[in-house]
Amino acid sequence: MTNMNDTTSEITQQALMVEFEGILGFVQTAFRQGRTAHDVETGLWERMLKLGHNIYGAWLGLFGDGGAGDRLVLEDGREVRRLEALHRREIQNVFGSFALDRAVYGTREGQKIEAVPLDQRLGLPEGKNSYLLQDWDQHQVVENPYATVSATLARILGFTQSVHTLERNQRETATTAGAFWEAHPTPPSEKEGELLVCTADGKGVPMRGGAKAPKGIEPPATAGMRPGTKKMAVIGSVYTVNRFERTPDEVLEALFREAPVSQPPSRLRPCFKYVRAALERDDSDSTEPQTLRIFGWMAAQVRQRNPDASKQVVLLMDGQECLWKAGRVYLPEELAEVTEILDLLHALGYLWEAAPLFHPNDSDAARTFVKAQARRMLHGEIAAVIHALRWLGTHHKLKGKRRETLERICGYFHNNAHRMAYDAYLEHGFPIASGVIEGACRCVVKDRMERSGMRWVMSGARAMLDMRCIYLSGLWDEFMTFRIQCESRRLYPGSAANDTDFRLPLAA
Repeated sequence: MTNMNDTTSEITQQALMVEFEGILGFVQTAFRQGRTAHDVETGLWERMLKLGHNIYGAWLGLFGDGGAGDRLVLEDGREVRRLEALHRREIQNVFGSFALDRAVYGTREGQKIEAVPLDQRLGLPEGKNSYLLQDWDQHQVVENPYATVSATLARILGFTQSVHTLERNQRETATTAGAFWEAHPTPPSEKEGELLVCTADGKGVPMRGGAKAPKGIEPPATAGMRPGTKKMAVIGSVYTVNRFERTPDEVLEALFREAPVSQPPSRLRPCFKYVRAALERDDSDSTEPQTLRIFGWMAAQVRQRNPDASKQVVLLMDGQECLWKAGRVYLPEELAEVTEILDLLHALGYLWEAAPLFHPNDSDAARTFVKAQARRMLHGEIAAVIHALRWLGTHHKLKGKRRETLERICGYFHNNAHRMAYDAYLEHGFPIASGVIEGACRCVVKDRMERSGMRWVMSGARAMLDMRCIYLSGLWDEFMTFRIQCESRRLYPGSAANDTDFRLPLAA
């Protein structure tokens, strides 16, 4: 006697073969009719999506309702029974929507469902969207606005996903980011550079305004934004790089070169450059939690990537004292010898601020002044720079706000003088400009989160920062694999994630 499932399978295969032959017929007809490449491409894509939907649906049909007998023994030894009614579940993947009517197991109807063998057998995700669709969605979302992603994928796949769905899925996906960083393997030592560089900076994220809501409750999507409403996030980066020795005069020439040279000196590329960002507050609205997260992560990177303290560690930042304080707390000398370096370009910014105090703005004299003081700075003559500024202040008889500006600039140089031995840093091949973290702040926040009209709630901003940092660190595929494994182990503890030799639970 022929098995009913075998008969159904044969009918399905015949129907799919007819559909596939129809696609071949379309191509042959298009050739005879002289249709354009665009017409054929469009028609073929539409038919392939439909064929993929039908093939995937046929594959799902092979499993029936997934029942595993009248009773089921769970991993903890408890026995549950098959409930009478089938439970429907909707699935959305890159081919479209599907519905599964599954056998479920529990103690009785209305109580908690203890097991769904078909879900476990198929390794279905917790949410409606397939893992591949989630991957495509989120890979686009970290670069483009949610509405743009929804419209773009709708043109490609033929169905629409709401902005709310994309936002919610990103928040759910990002919950695995912390565990991913903790579990991420250490880069191979033979591919690392000679120096281990840590750098951090703050960057404001535009937030939604409106009345202050109770903790844990986000303001409504229609809430406006008061001018200047931003919350400062901390962004950190860790990478290794080989030493790059230069002279002060070479750096000065590069900074003040009138025209680009035909062959600029090749810069060494950072190795395994990882970026993380945090936007967190405690009950008193202090930023300490995000500082702890980023600098704690940087310290963990130092321990992992420099276990024998053989690498020179460089902490390269601008003049925010709170960040330097965090560096001293979380990157203590027992981890490795740490050299603090003030970002040269940030220091030069103060010289450009001082120039108009003595010379017409944007004049040749102002440029000559900045270049002369920058030369002293690059030769490690910070005391001479401060002395020159104070002498000029006296000579020009600066008063009031102009005098206050000069004193602030001199105080900045005085407070950071121990981080400005640029001649020694260059001799040792250390980096002296924090272009990596400046670029990270621009890429992580500005390029995605500060576009026209964009405003964020805390949960959405955190998720975007987490996901965008993983993406910019070049770890997207590793993260998505890790996330699938974590969710599979949580949902289906009785079977290993990605286990190709899966077996259904034992039926009594």
